[in-house]
Amino acid sequence: MNFAWFIARRILRSPRGARSITQPIVRISIGAIALGMVIMILALATGNGLRKAIRNKITSFGGDIQVLQYQPTPNLEQAPVLLSDSLLEQIRQQKEIAYLEPFARKAGLIQHQKQFMGAILKGVGPGQRWENFRPYLTAGRVPHFTADAYQDSILISESLAADLSLALGERFSMYFIRQDKPPLRRNFTVGGLFRTDFEDIDQNFILSDLKHTQRLNGWDRGEVGGYALHLQAGAKATAVARRIRQLLPYQYDALSAAQLHPQLYQWLALFDLNIILILGIIVAVATVNMSIALLILITERTLLIGTLKALGARNRLVQGVFLYKAAYLIGLGLAWGNAVGLGLAWLQSHYGFIKLDPRTYYVSEVSIALNPWHILALNVGTLLICLLCLLLPSFLVARIRPVKALRFE
Repeated sequence: MNFAWFIARRILRSPRGARSITQPIVRISIGAIALGMVIMILALATGNGLRKAIRNKITSFGGDIQVLQYQPTPNLEQAPVLLSDSLLEQIRQQKEIAYLEPFARKAGLIQHQKQFMGAILKGVGPGQRWENFRPYLTAGRVPHFTADAYQDSILISESLAADLSLALGERFSMYFIRQDKPPLRRNFTVGGLFRTDFEDIDQNFILSDLKHTQRLNGWDRGEVGGYALHLQAGAKATAVARRIRQLLPYQYDALSAAQLHPQLYQWLALFDLNIILILGIIVAVATVNMSIALLILITERTLLIGTLKALGARNRLVQGVFLYKAAYLIGLGLAWGNAVGLGLAWLQSHYGFIKLDPRTYYVSEVSIALNPWHILALNVGTLLICLLCLLLPSFLVARIRPVKALRFE
């Protein structure tokens, strides 16, 4: 058995130690580490959760990558994209591509009763995969589009429907501007309501049959506004977009979600910096607390240190006794911190009792994303950093002389 650990364990189990005046300080140190761990777990879980929730909303609606007609100055009116079957198959065969979906857009004016509002009709094809978008559906059902018949059922956001006094199942008209011709009118039926908490999506887009937007734009069946590429989990969208771009004809471009929404992704990147700052501050506070506690423990056990040295123990062995004890106390604080932090994260993920303003954060409640490897790294990293920083106060043992220590009371 390790002799330093044996002595440290006897000190921890000592009844005298339980009545020691250092116990309140030790408890405060353990509490500080536990509280710090709770804060770090929640900061990591909520930061990752918020980023994941926002990115999922962006990619569910527009894909991880979009193949579009190259436009130096993008606008609402799309130029058609026509890709050969062989090129589409070549894109599908890329290992990072899960699936691709064609889409097209057409700006228009919604009229219902005496109210008018501008909106963008986004057409999607019969092969649209709704599983990613279904969580945002709040009423009705997703429409079933076919390759032949036209489908007038659409999906509209709750906020846009409320502004227009539209209810589920109601019909409304939409007008589309044409050059040198009167506006074109089309009638649609509200088949479902959705809510993403993204104002740019909820206030602007209506999901409809792709054939409507193709006809409104005057395109053939093979022409679309673009393709939304959805990637496998863990794939790097920017790198894949760069490779896809090399396969495309010169007039087309492949843009990642980060390139299409640069300001939003820059805002999300700030979460990494905030999390790092929080983790650094908490670890520093925990280290200072444990250093003070270790100094007090060493001072209190001066007589023990003198006795061990008088019996021939080296400084390294005596340092090990106090480092083992410090590691035990840190581990105790980490255990309590993990229990409370993970418990609070679980409660929030299941019940969502902490709400957010969706106009500011794009989500209506605090999202949680727990990664076991992140939690393990957080615990191991905190323990190692604290122990490394405790080496300095442990060198105080070398300055204690046995003769003076044995006279110390």
